[in-house]
Amino acid sequence: MGIDYGRDIEFGVFPSPETAKLDRTWAVIDAAERGGLDFVGIQDHPYQRRHLDTWALMATVLARTERLRVFPDVANLPLRPPAIIAKNSASLDVLSGGRFELGLGAGGFWEAIEAMGGPRRSPREAADALLEAVEVIRLLWSDQRSVRFEGEHYRLAGVKPGPPPAHDIGIWLGVLGPRLLKAVGRVADGWVPSHAYAGTDKLPGMHARIDEGAAEAGRDPADIRRVYNLWGTIGDSAGSSGGGLDGPVDQWVERITEFAVEYGMDTFVLGPVEESPEQVELFAAEVAPAVREAVRHARG
Repeated sequence: MGIDYGRDIEFGVFPSPETAKLDRTWAVIDAAERGGLDFVGIQDHPYQRRHLDTWALMATVLARTERLRVFPDVANLPLRPPAIIAKNSASLDVLSGGRFELGLGAGGFWEAIEAMGGPRRSPREAADALLEAVEVIRLLWSDQRSVRFEGEHYRLAGVKPGPPPAHDIGIWLGVLGPRLLKAVGRVADGWVPSHAYAGTDKLPGMHARIDEGAAEAGRDPADIRRVYNLWGTIGDSAGSSGGGLDGPVDQWVERITEFAVEYGMDTFVLGPVEESPEQVELFAAEVAPAVREAVRHARG
């Protein structure tokens, strides 16, 4: 029996933040905006010398577009204090009229993080810090006059929250381990894995962890968005990467429909091959509407 939480199906793109590819990045984003896609997700690796700063890029994307929603896919917590993440997120949300969501990760590439002045954390420390950060961020989006928090990694000592976001920003965690998957169910609004690291063989068990956490917190598992980062080439001449995604439009439609109605995912973010706006146009014009129709049909 398949897993389907019945959520609306949405689509996005994952453009490169590389400085050398900026013209193509804008072409990808423009194609997503014209094509009626929903999201732009941008990776956040501040130590990568070829990358623009993700938060500066997200602000510019929001200024250049009118309808696309934007999120870090996912924000690098060890190099960005959660109080500042909260302030930046609320500011971008206000400036864009409510078009910002927050993808948040525990960190990786610890040598590079440490080289840039960040902390080197063990897996447990990174998980603990991520959960503390969610609390800190929510406190700083609250309507309380002042907030305090005393954690192992972060603290607030009577800071006054503000400005409030323009809408209830979702916090989507990019995590894979059992403990943090349960935490997604307890405290987060969404989950952001990539197909390469969370294939269909792993998804049922991962959803079960999230749903277990949701049940413990008295939450409906269907309230949690499940975002899937996808890579591959759309087209009849596409080669095979072994992941079952490279291929013609019909194959993409079939696979993404399966991800939605059999494997519980609801939001699909394409990393277009070679930053190709033509791939995004195909995704928006042919794949996305066909998937929505196939999912409606499957759900009856």
